Formats: sequence, structure tokens, C-alpha cells
Amino acid sequence: MSTPPPQTHPQSCPVFHGSPFDSDDPRVPMHAPEFAADPHHAYREMRRQYGSLAPVELAPGVPATLVIGYHTAVRILNDPEHFPADPRTWQKTVPADCPILPLVEWRPIGSKSAGLDLVRYRQAITASIDTIDLYALHRIVEEIAIPLVNTFCQDGTADLISQYVFPLVFEVVNTLLGCPPQIGQRLAAGTAAIVEGVDADNGNKMLFEALLELVALKRAEPGNDITTVLLRHPAELDELEVVHNVAAVYGTGIEFLLNLIVNTLLVILTDDRFGGSVMGGNLCSREALDEVLFNDPPLANLLISYPRQPILVDNVWLPAHQPIVISMVACNNDPAIRTEDLSGNRAHLAWGIGPHACPAQSAAYLIAQDAIDQILDALPEMRLDTTTGAPTWRPGPFHRALTALPVTFPPSAPLNVYGESAVQPAVRS
Repeated sequence: MSTPPPQTHPQSCPVFHGSPFDSDDPRVPMHAPEFAADPHHAYREMRRQYGSLAPVELAPGVPATLVIGYHTAVRILNDPEHFPADPRTWQKTVPADCPILPLVEWRPIGSKSAGLDLVRYRQAITASIDTIDLYALHRIVEEIAIPLVNTFCQDGTADLISQYVFPLVFEVVNTLLGCPPQIGQRLAAGTAAIVEGVDADNGNKMLFEALLELVALKRAEPGNDITTVLLRHPAELDELEVVHNVAAVYGTGIEFLLNLIVNTLLVILTDDRFGGSVMGGNLCSREALDEVLFNDPPLANLLISYPRQPILVDNVWLPAHQPIVISMVACNNDPAIRTEDLSGNRAHLAWGIGPHACPAQSAAYLIAQDAIDQILDALPEMRLDTTTGAPTWRPGPFHRALTALPVTFPPSAPLNVYGESAVQPAVRS
């Protein structure tokens, strides 16, 4: 008896097996300058073509899945058991010279750990950040901001990134860590090399050596700062663990705050809904900050996880140990949840949610708002300088960061630390 020919049936199940994006179609290169120039267009196209999960390339030859659906992101962020943040198995498959490796490789910190390690590191870093005196932080920002404004207020022009925002954030974070300037300068150089992916190996080495010196200094001379609290926490972090947790505060704190402040200033200077209203006192800078955290959050794509086994999400099998990257900006703009009126709405993912949510939200809001208010109070007639063209964005898959923010304004007299003109009449009338 002969065997009947096999029957073919239409595929009724929409689920893909294996890698969800095994096709000849190229992945979206998030490292390309074209992506940085207009990521919102890229997100819209990815949503149209792929739905909530898109095939991307974080660096040449480094595949990943980008989560661009809000509800899908919430599910993943609240399920660390199936979506752990530990990258160690994945990074064995990545070339040692991969430009993003220094930024995403495993370190003994909460954002790159799972299970009990996550709990232990999270407790220590949260306790250290909770010791920040938010009332004192107002004065710290003011005392740093006004001398910086005084270095350029008489010139009539400035690049707000290099002359104001970066040095302000740099000094504030160093103050919170108890880091003296001579160590802080080396930390800044190392962090910049890692974030930019230029000479990242040397940047890693420079950062690590400077942090070792800072931790040794704080062990010998403890102070009222984050580094000292980490050293004394009941979790009993060893020296290497303290170094890496301080590095996380330093690198993420500076990059996040820098881009948050700059992106918000750009909105205030270019968006009619905010410019006159914020500068005129009808809206507070906090509302502009929330707009940016929805539309152009400073860390636009991050919160990476690595499933231990293939897992089904939205009718797609995601492969084991391949990065799943949450696009906070794309999820915030998901038509499924997006509304036109963002006033008072803080339901965005810019801070993350779940066990990896940012523990420094209150401090970050305060620093950013104070930094913005100080420069707007000092230079209320400030305008964006477009003589050299429109602002441009730094390429890279993770951040949303301007290369420069040039402004013009009527030259003004230097201010004193209380925000008034340093040139005062001898006698008040």
C-alpha cells in the first residue's frame, strides 16, 4: 500500500518560530546618523511594519529587538523573572571591540543584575540616593549655576552645553558623590569616551582607576555623600561593587541630567507653547520637563533584558539571550495610550518602571528644574542661535542628545549668588 502524499494546510497560527525577524530584510541600524537625525520617523515606520516589536541593530552586527509598544514594555519591565537584565551569556557572543560593549556589558550593579544580586545592589543604591538632602540641593545648584552664567553673560552668545549645562551637572554629581575635582576630571573624560564609543577601552580604564581612588579616599575620609553610604551599607558591598555602583550613579546621572536639561531648554527656546509661557511665568519649567520626558527622553532606548530561553511575546518568539531594548520614547508615543494633552501627565516610561525604575527621580527633577530656572532668570531674552543651522543630534542607539545648543542674548552684568546684578548701588533709595 502506497503512502499518500503529505497534505499542506494554510498556516492558521500567526506565531513565528525561532528568531522573530529571520528574513532578508535589513534591521533598522540605530547606530546610524540617519536614525539620530529623525528617530520619531523611524519609530513610526517600525510600528507600521512590525507592530510592537521591531528588529534593530545596536551596532554593526549586533542584533536586538526594540520594544515600541507601551503595554508590551510594561509587561516586560514588570517581569524580571522571564526578562532578566544580566547580559553575561549574551556578551560572550559579542566581539571585544564592539563599540557599545563598555556601556552594556555586565557589572555588579542593579541595572545589570537579576535575582538576589538585583535586590542587594538595589537596596544599597536606593539607600545612598535617599540620603540626598533635597533642600540643600537647591542651594548647591544655585551656587554652581550663577558663577557659570557669569563666565558668559557679558558676551551675548554661549553654547549652553559646554559652557553651562555640562559643567553644572558635572559639579553637582561630583558634590553628591563626595568627589574632589582632581578625580572628577578623570571620571568625566572616561565617561565621555564610553558614552561616545570613541576609545571606549581606554575610557573604561581611566574611569575604573579614578573610581578606585575615590573609594579609597572615602574609606579613609568618610563624608556625607553617596560613596560613603555605599561603603557603609548593610549589604556590605566589596570595593569592586562600590566602584561599579558609584560609576553607575556618575555615568547615568551626568548623561541623563545633561540631556534632560538641554532637551528641555531646546523645547522652551523653539516651541511657542512653552517659550513665552515659561519665560513669562505662565507655565513652570516642570511642565516643559514632562513634555521632554514624553517626547525626547534623555535615555531614549535602554532598560535592556536578555531572556534565558525563547519566549512568546505578542505572537512572536523572542530568541534566548538576545537583547530586548525598551524604547521609552517610542512607547511614550504609542497611539494606543498617547493623548494630545500632556498637562500633569507623568505616565511615561522615561524613568523606567518595576524593579529597575530610577531611584533618583526626585533629585533629578529638582536639579534639572533649578538649572533651567537659573539660566532663564539670568537671561530671560535668550534665543536659539540658528546662524550655523538647526541643532544636530549625536548618533547612538541609546541616548537622545544634542551636539551643541548655541544661544544669543543681550549682554548683561554678572550676577551675585542670589541672582541679582553684582553691580549694586551704594545706597538703596
